[in-house]
Amino acid sequence: MAAGLTELSHDECLTLLRAHVVGRIAVVVNDFPAIFPVNYRMAETSGPVWLALRTRRGNVLDRASMRVGFEIDGIDVAAHQGWSVLVRGTLHRVDPDAADFRERFDPKPWITEDRDAWLVVDPFSITGRRLDAPVGEFEYNPEGYL
Repeated sequence: MAAGLTELSHDECLTLLRAHVVGRIAVVVNDFPAIFPVNYRMAETSGPVWLALRTRRGNVLDRASMRVGFEIDGIDVAAHQGWSVLVRGTLHRVDPDAADFRERFDPKPWITEDRDAWLVVDPFSITGRRLDAPVGEFEYNPEGYL
């Protein structure tokens, strides 16, 4: 069987987003894309779902345009398979003290110094794909011999 791409359901994408804490956010800087690793946390309420981020005031992300992309993924190099989730949305600044946002949705950045600009990605699209490895007549996995 040949390798193939499978679309992930919306619920599968949300499950993967909940299970991870590091992703990459893509913004446009001086007419060119720039991508930064960030800690994030799913901010879920009875209504919308957001991705909460913290950054330094005045840095590239704090000054970014509203349209952003955000991605997480998992890759198994030995098995030639993996998955990715892409969130496209708008970036908004939030008051962390409003509605207990700080206590409920702190993404707990690994670098905490001066991370006092709070942002959320408000998704308009959450999609994902899984790459399934090809299955041959004789499966050989080198990790089984190491």
